Amino acid sequence: MNIKKVAFWTTTGLFAAAMTAGGIMDIVQPDDMVATMTHLGFPMYVATMLGVWKLLGVGALLAPRLPLLKEWAYAGFVFDLIGAAVAHAAVGDAVGQVAPPVMMLGLAVASWTLRPASRRLAPATEHRSSSVGQLVKAG
Repeated sequence: MNIKKVAFWTTTGLFAAAMTAGGIMDIVQPDDMVATMTHLGFPMYVATMLGVWKLLGVGALLAPRLPLLKEWAYAGFVFDLIGAAVAHAAVGDAVGQVAPPVMMLGLAVASWTLRPASRRLAPATEHRSSSVGQLVKAG
């Protein structure tokens, strides 16, 4: 096993574990999580929705194949984590509250960057150029 593969699975495993734990907490809604969501100004149905999406996203990241679904999952996690950091900053929380989602974002980016070819989308340039060529000929 080469170092890039070990780094991918390490970052992906840590990220998946954290998002799984977060997703479960969003669904179970313990008192401290409810207090945080209330402090941020979010209704609790948002937590439930995010929790389900996190668990589905983790499943997509860990499943074999399905590169397009993985891209969507990574994008969803990026939106979630940036939104969490911005929400904490917007209500005036300390850096200690803003930093965790930013650090998780770093793990997500590392996982995405290190993913092997089997987990990447195939380049679409051939399809685009042939489609454009067909459109030009048809027009």
